[in-house]
Amino acid sequence: MLAQIESALTRAWLRRGLLARALLPVSWLFGLLGAVRRRLYAAGMLKSTRLPVPVIVVGNIFVGGTGKTPLTIWLVQALRAAGFTPGVISRGYGASAAPPRRIGPESLPQEGGDEPLLIATRAACPVMVGRDRAAAGQALLAACPEVDLILSDDGLQHYALQRDIEIILYDSRGNGNGWLLPAGPLREPAHRRRDITVVNASQPVAAMPAGAIRMQLEGTVAERLADRTQSAPLATLGLPRDAKAPPRLVAAAGIGNPARFFATLRAVGLHFDEMPLPDHYDFLTNPFAEIDADIILITEKDAVKCRQLDALKNDPRIWVVPVTARIEGALLDQLLEKLRGRSPA
Repeated sequence: MLAQIESALTRAWLRRGLLARALLPVSWLFGLLGAVRRRLYAAGMLKSTRLPVPVIVVGNIFVGGTGKTPLTIWLVQALRAAGFTPGVISRGYGASAAPPRRIGPESLPQEGGDEPLLIATRAACPVMVGRDRAAAGQALLAACPEVDLILSDDGLQHYALQRDIEIILYDSRGNGNGWLLPAGPLREPAHRRRDITVVNASQPVAAMPAGAIRMQLEGTVAERLADRTQSAPLATLGLPRDAKAPPRLVAAAGIGNPARFFATLRAVGLHFDEMPLPDHYDFLTNPFAEIDADIILITEKDAVKCRQLDALKNDPRIWVVPVTARIEGALLDQLLEKLRGRSPA
């Protein structure tokens, strides 16, 4: 039932139909409460914390996934190459009110979420998770004093942490119908201020501000989940072997926008059956147990959980598709320009 409601809302959020219009009064109240909260922080009536190093927030106003994790990984790598020592803070999916926790490649997904674990593994940087991002930032700096810049993975609406630069990321859905929750998909108004806009899409997206930087996710290689040393060009996985019929492919994705992963696979010419899963799906129930497939393609985000489960990590049919953000534009140059003069206190 919940999945059906979410599906109906997702469809409604892309147009201004009857369901969206019926929810408009609630969205006006949501917008009013959000505006009051922002003004209370701006007036100093609600406490906010400034960390002693520059803070870059990578977030989105469109509810759900837009590709923040690959962008955060790209930013860590680019800023490190520019001479910084970046660290990452994140709320961590399902995080409790417990004190901040350090996440490393050896951590379990349930300790802080799949996305922080993926960032710690791929970006090879310090990662700290916690519901209170200011406390997470302070804990990260205490544990890793060499860190001189912090990236906040999400947290655009977490005004208790002051920030130096805000990056808003969109995908091909843009602003949807342009309305706030629950009549539309936006957490904050589309005209909300930001320093940089990045659009994760292969084609131009309507209503994006001038100067928006385009990002695309590229995946060209697949790795077998059971043995990471086995890899193959992604495009070859759908080819027949030894005069046999082409293998049957299934693509599964437990991310905020599974269609984006499916589009990446189609871009290299693959044909497959789609298996969209709920975002942050835990895989405790094996969705592939009854699937008739020769090859099952999954995302890196899902792989960090599948590797913890014997029934999945030893399934030779499962292949992981790592994706890398490709940035079209001078994003790093803009960041360095904005960071100039905002060095650690």
